[in-house]
Amino acid sequence: MKRTAFFISDGTGITAETLGQSLLAQFENINFVKLTRPYIDSEEKARAMVQQINAAAEADGARPIIFDTIVNREIRAVLAQSNGFMIDIFSTFLSPLEQELSADSSYSVGKSHSIGHNTNYMERIDAVNFALDNDDGARTHYYDKADLILVGVSRCGKTPTCLYMALQYGIRAANYPLTEEDMERLLLPNALKPYKHKLFGLTIDPDRLTAIRNERKPNSRYASFAQCEFEVREVENLFRRENINYINSTHFSVEEISAKILVEKGVERRFK
Repeated sequence: MKRTAFFISDGTGITAETLGQSLLAQFENINFVKLTRPYIDSEEKARAMVQQINAAAEADGARPIIFDTIVNREIRAVLAQSNGFMIDIFSTFLSPLEQELSADSSYSVGKSHSIGHNTNYMERIDAVNFALDNDDGARTHYYDKADLILVGVSRCGKTPTCLYMALQYGIRAANYPLTEEDMERLLLPNALKPYKHKLFGLTIDPDRLTAIRNERKPNSRYASFAQCEFEVREVENLFRRENINYINSTHFSVEEISAKILVEKGVERRFK
């Protein structure tokens, strides 16, 4: 079964898309074509959207699902003329919240993702820069400023996890790749020893690691199953011997990995 879903906003569309995606994920047997349409901030743009929505309705033979965070009533009135099923995220949640708080909402566009009113913005950027500067063991002399240091074999998901935690939560996360030399000596690298309390390990299934590395360096020793299996086994032994908490990243998204790491390490997000 196929349905079209629109995420429509007069701002970035991030709020509509995030909540809409979460709700649609509960319907696993339906194939959704998902279309994000940000900055629908005029009645002219809204009328153009109505044409897109109606075209999708005709093509699918079913009403498109519309998740919107439009705050302008005139623009919403135009969208309401479409052949779509509209879910107004703001009115659904803001009206009862206004009643509980005995206060009126500002109904302002882009409040949660604007730079002007977001005191966390520069902290977010600083955290991303920290993750990039301290990627792949590049600068170990800044580890005293790190909230977390991810360790593991090459290509197990350390870099995307660090960047996600930086961008989403303002966490300053570095990562250090454990090399074959480290495994042969079965010792924690000297650069990591003073910061053992900040370490968290990532591991991965060898067959998955082989597939990932083959995309980078096909038919190499680096990508062979034997090499991947050896590295994963030895790194997991190192984690256990040094009492370093770790998780297997194979079947988890970067969002899930990040959340699990922060919970297990007890690291507070700098912003939420």
